[in-house]
Amino acid sequence: MSKGNASAAAPLVKASNGDALIEIHDLNKHFNLGGGQILKAVSDVNLKIGRGETLGVVGESGCGKSTMGRTVMRLYEPTSGNVMFDGKSLYDLKGSQMKAVRRDMQMIFQDPYASLNPRMTITDVIGEALDIHKLAGSRAERKKKVESLLDVVGLNPDHATRYPHEFSGGQRQRIGIARALAVQPKFIIADEPISALDVSIQAQVVNLMQDLQRQMGLTYLFIAHDLSMVKHISDRVAVMYLGRVVELAESSELYANPAHPYTQALLSAIPIPDPDIEAERERIELKGELPSPINPPSGCPFRTRCPLATEKCAKDTPALAEVKKGHFAACHYASV
Repeated sequence: MSKGNASAAAPLVKASNGDALIEIHDLNKHFNLGGGQILKAVSDVNLKIGRGETLGVVGESGCGKSTMGRTVMRLYEPTSGNVMFDGKSLYDLKGSQMKAVRRDMQMIFQDPYASLNPRMTITDVIGEALDIHKLAGSRAERKKKVESLLDVVGLNPDHATRYPHEFSGGQRQRIGIARALAVQPKFIIADEPISALDVSIQAQVVNLMQDLQRQMGLTYLFIAHDLSMVKHISDRVAVMYLGRVVELAESSELYANPAHPYTQALLSAIPIPDPDIEAERERIELKGELPSPINPPSGCPFRTRCPLATEKCAKDTPALAEVKKGHFAACHYASV
């Protein structure tokens, strides 16, 4: 099967609750590096995310998960494909139309140190969004809303006059969450929001995000490489490899019955907190390095590291197909 055929055959994978807020259709994002080199960061992604759902996205560094998130947010323009948000085609919107939709879509960035302007007080960091969308009629109302948002994320409202350098990493990430919440969004992309934080702080931030989701009905695209944390927060999990989604299932199903060899290898690397079980279990070690997205392998992108690879894998690109109800995998030899 050619790449084009694989894309045409790929299903639009359904949202878990049937009511999709986000629909991603055949999304591709390529970067022209010059000299005839094209970096294929995201290839043929098809997904739906339901209202109030958390879709986790995992994969090795460089697999394209952050680029996919930024392209869905339209921080990057796509090479091809489309994203529907609440029934509207994002890439057809311009000017004031896109500005209005941006109020419903927000992002929490990976680095809480770099994502906050060091020259602005926290009042202005959070209040800037209120100003842009004209959500505060006066300075007093603006101040009140900022203090309320700080209280929601567990910070002292009296600290609103401080600057970012006066806070810890976990506190800065809470400020980033408050900024995202300021415009009362429907959808938030969290791009590795806990990877730069101490382990003791990570659980606090994830629990905060879950509490806010329950209170406000938020929908999350949660990008991370911490498999245990993704299992904890996600309703469904998508596994990416070299720009493609290679497996997708409900969280409990994927962790209990991984169908793709790559997912099986990832899950085997999660330590088990029982020394006897950990000593006896077999860990799947992948050989070789992640191939370059500039020159990806023909056929299946995982075939150069896959223990099950055959000649068919070099010729045909496997489509993301349903191997079990609600469980999808892009592998000729997927098993559940």
